[in-house]
Amino acid sequence: MMNGMSTRRSERSWVLYDVANSAYTLMVTTAIFPLFYKNVIAADVPGAVSTARLAFASSAFTLVVAVLATALGPMADYEGRKKRFFAVFFGLGVAATGLLAFVPAGREFAVLAAYGLSAIGFAAANVFYDSFLTDVTTPERMDRVSSAGYAWGYVGSTVPFVAAMALINLAPGAGLLTTEGAVRVAFLIAAVWWAAFTVPLFRSVRQVHFIAAAGPKAADLVRDSVRRVAAVVRDLRGHRAVFIFLAAYFFYIDGVGTVIKLATAYGTDLGLSAETLLVMLLVVQLVAFPCALIYGRLAQRSERATRTLLLIGIGIYTVITVAAFAIWRLPEAARVPMFWVLSMLVASSQGGIQALSRSFYAGLIPANSSAEFFGFYNIFGKFAAIVGPVLVGVFAALTGDSSIGVLSLAVLFVAGGFLLTRVPAQPTARNSQ
Repeated sequence: MMNGMSTRRSERSWVLYDVANSAYTLMVTTAIFPLFYKNVIAADVPGAVSTARLAFASSAFTLVVAVLATALGPMADYEGRKKRFFAVFFGLGVAATGLLAFVPAGREFAVLAAYGLSAIGFAAANVFYDSFLTDVTTPERMDRVSSAGYAWGYVGSTVPFVAAMALINLAPGAGLLTTEGAVRVAFLIAAVWWAAFTVPLFRSVRQVHFIAAAGPKAADLVRDSVRRVAAVVRDLRGHRAVFIFLAAYFFYIDGVGTVIKLATAYGTDLGLSAETLLVMLLVVQLVAFPCALIYGRLAQRSERATRTLLLIGIGIYTVITVAAFAIWRLPEAARVPMFWVLSMLVASSQGGIQALSRSFYAGLIPANSSAEFFGFYNIFGKFAAIVGPVLVGVFAALTGDSSIGVLSLAVLFVAGGFLLTRVPAQPTARNSQ
């Protein structure tokens, strides 16, 4: 059992990993890599072809992570193994991110492979990182600590991102680097940042809850892990609250992710420049910081507050989808200001809804099987990322109106919110650890 001082140190070290890997999310996944791939690596490939290849590659990597999470999650719950699995995939992610800086132009499949390995490392490491939440803090502080991770991740990711953007925009004019060279250095910045802020986790976070090893041989661990996964799937009625929550999470987190993914494209359609969208992205990151902390603090008001706050966040996102539909019906001069309003609404809840989902789920599951259960959590999140974009695409194609496609996301939030009301507001697993 950890004392108060070591608990706080473990919490801070765990939170710093959100600062570490958020740089990858913002710099590589969201902002820099897609443009680098399209404009440098695949510059001679037709746009539709390169976009399709990137989409297919991303889908393939998502499937790999889902399989890995299912297979390795149960194995990581054995004593001393969670950090080992985390270290392997963290190392893979950092190394592959750094490798992006050195793949020559024109080597399209090589760079997709490096990007894929970095994405697999990032996502798989997150399975074990999320599951450490039950080890680093007390049940009463889970909401606050999880929210702090997302909050500081938003702020932390802006520091290397601003540095990289300054390098990309200023270095070529000063004759220090070409634009391509500056972008490659940006990948190294992301890798170094990710590695540096992970050191505290390795030093201070340890696996507190675990299952006694099944035997000295790896085959015994694999056999027992397979048996445990099969038992959980077979006995879903015995984990009814977990199953219903995962179903709710599948729907509403799909809507959240789709809104985030399509925001810049929607803003472009409204006539916002790339520079304006970049500024808006940074402002959203900064506004999301205090909002995520507020969600965490409010969740501590009562044992029922977490689910209530999740429902409020889902309600805000439902309003966002309806307003995004209505924005095209406004006078042209009012559309950009309204888009800023919608961006601030996204910032107000995106960190809170993700953080409290993580901590609420952690309260539903047995602590000594956290990696196994967070493997399922990751699977539901990954496959959820498929439905929303397809829904938007289908409705937009059928109606010829992208705003109707966005409006269709309200169905996901309504379904997710309804299912969430069927989950007990006071998780019981925290009291049975």
